[in-house]
Amino acid sequence: MPRRRIGFWYRLAAVICKPPLVILLKRDWRGMENIPAEGGFITAVNHNSYIDPLGYAHYQYNTGRVPRFLAKSGLFRQGFVGAAMRGTGQIPVYRESTDALSAFRAAIDAVERGECVAFYPEGTLTRDPDGWPMTAKTGAARVALQTRCPVIPVAQWGCNELLPPYARKPRLLPRKTHRVQAGPPVDLSRFYGKEMTAEVLKEATEVIMAAVTRQLEEIRGEKAPDTPYDPRRERIEQRLRTQAQTRRTHGKQAEGQGT
Repeated sequence: MPRRRIGFWYRLAAVICKPPLVILLKRDWRGMENIPAEGGFITAVNHNSYIDPLGYAHYQYNTGRVPRFLAKSGLFRQGFVGAAMRGTGQIPVYRESTDALSAFRAAIDAVERGECVAFYPEGTLTRDPDGWPMTAKTGAARVALQTRCPVIPVAQWGCNELLPPYARKPRLLPRKTHRVQAGPPVDLSRFYGKEMTAEVLKEATEVIMAAVTRQLEEIRGEKAPDTPYDPRRERIEQRLRTQAQTRRTHGKQAEGQGT
């Protein structure tokens, strides 16, 4: 999408958001040449701070291809913020409702119109203790396989140092660096033509997230864990640990009563 089609609302958002971002964050931006100059595509982006959507949007705005985010529907009802969300063409996600699939239909329509749709496949801030991407939802893979559009893996690091996950106060000093790297398109061709079963979508999602993680390894200069953090598995294991601890406690109490 050329710059002349960015539109009033996106330009207004840039005027409001770019100055504080420039003041608060230094920039180390790489891989802009991998952002397609034309045609519809998807970006898959890791998520480790409440403010990283602004940092990432700044990065991609500067490429001339503005992203359309999938965002919680409640944001679209919040006064000026809602007007800006609607005006910039963001896509509302209606969770736990009959309209839950409308976001995917809207994302497919946007890609087919030649736009960029940005996915945070993890669906929420990563819960990995070291900030690595965790297991992801399959929405990005579903849209990618439906449209066969390019999927660009994007990794970012630095907004989380300014505002750590779930923190309420930013860490302003020393000034942090926002590092972003976009990689080459993910090769999903081996999934084309297959029925989009849960297993196929899961495997395609893993391929996408592996590509995002590789970009993050490069900008962090570290090796990611071999197995991504899985919050569902962690909840199950925590429940099992709690049950085991409860059984041990009850056993000790029974032993004490027997004596």
